[in-house]
Amino acid sequence: RRLASYQRLEFLGDRVLGLSVADMLFTTYPQAEEGDMSRRLADLVRKETCAEVAQGWNLGQFMRLGEGEILGGARKNKAILADACEAIIGAVFIDGGYEAARALVERAFGERMLKPVRPLRDAKTALQEWAQGKGYPTPTYSERGRSGPDHAPVFVVAAKITGLADAEARGPSKRLAEQAAAETFLKREGLWNDNPEGENV
Repeated sequence: RRLASYQRLEFLGDRVLGLSVADMLFTTYPQAEEGDMSRRLADLVRKETCAEVAQGWNLGQFMRLGEGEILGGARKNKAILADACEAIIGAVFIDGGYEAARALVERAFGERMLKPVRPLRDAKTALQEWAQGKGYPTPTYSERGRSGPDHAPVFVVAAKITGLADAEARGPSKRLAEQAAAETFLKREGLWNDNPEGENV
């Protein structure tokens, strides 16, 4: 089990990472609109990216783990590596202040920041990662209604993120209605378009 101080550093580092990346994006892309910067921010602070950075630092070999965790492959576990990456950033912030932490983030994430935004599989994935990047809870979906005959039903589903207005959509199955609701949510936030060659979140 991770020490409480490790979890506290992870909490702090997550916020310092978000601020540092936002600062970098604001400076690097002076003409970019808020929606584009939000897409890039979500892509850079996602757990998978933090895990890649941790692997680049060879952080796994330096983590203090129990024997069971080691045997279970914890040194290569992406979730654990991502948390450790954030904890390192938090520790640097405490030790050297914001400028030192920002310099670390710039060295580790700067090259990734210049790459095109990673394409996502679907609207639900996009909404989840956008919410994560903005510090919101994980989106949830609730069925609001069903109509039509059994052989051709129409489901009404709402995409919900605590603190924001729900977004409703319809579909011939719950799964497709959820995707449509997520897409509606993203469109409302200016983060999704119908151009197949355009960049979405």
